[in-house]
Amino acid sequence: MSLLAIEGLGMRFGGVAAVDQVGFDVQAGEILGLIGPNGSGKTTVLNLLSGFLTPQAGSVRMRDEDITGWGPERLAQRGVLRMFQLTRVFTRMSAFDNLLTAGMARGLSEAESTTRARSLLAELTLEPVQYLDAGQLSGGQRKLLEFGMLFIEPPLLAMLDEPFAAVHPVMREVMARFIRSRHAQGATFLLVSHDMPIVVDLCQRAVCMNAGRVIAAGDIHSVLKNHDVIEAYLGNSDAQQPASLEVQGDG
Repeated sequence: MSLLAIEGLGMRFGGVAAVDQVGFDVQAGEILGLIGPNGSGKTTVLNLLSGFLTPQAGSVRMRDEDITGWGPERLAQRGVLRMFQLTRVFTRMSAFDNLLTAGMARGLSEAESTTRARSLLAELTLEPVQYLDAGQLSGGQRKLLEFGMLFIEPPLLAMLDEPFAAVHPVMREVMARFIRSRHAQGATFLLVSHDMPIVVDLCQRAVCMNAGRVIAAGDIHSVLKNHDVIEAYLGNSDAQQPASLEVQGDG
């Protein structure tokens, strides 16, 4: 079942078409990878879908409702939330208070927010630093904290923009385990990442963009073997180049 249907999405900045006639579906309960080389338009798509930019063309439907152009607050009320490539937490509040605030902002009582915050701190291995200001945490710990803030009240759709970038491998595995756990509980994810091994591990389907357009979509392994995808990542392909990106990553 399609949770999100995107058709003909368009966004220009001056004379540059950052997103050009983009369309794809996000199925309920899946982890969909949105991949592509730097500058391909992936983050702009997330900005359009999460209400931080208003599409200049196209439509976005969630189930049977047109949500094109909705702002982030209205989308959040419907359970559409995102993580940013540059982590957004309250740096002068403790990790625990960040989670408590997120829960109460989502309509939970203080008692319920406290219970869920304690559980998430344990699951995300943040208990030892729960009373430190978030600004004192490492970059990976702040990303883990943002995961907790996103899921203190489970979203209908979680959009993640490069959650694994510049994160220690141990913390990357905590994040991947957290995503698998929530996916097993029915959560839906749209994942932007350059970490190809993790994308292959987590995603059954992928959409690949290049120069603002979708160039391939479907089963993750088929997408990574697609000639246009290999060419987009590696340049003009020839017989000497690898037949797939699955081993090579995106370099």
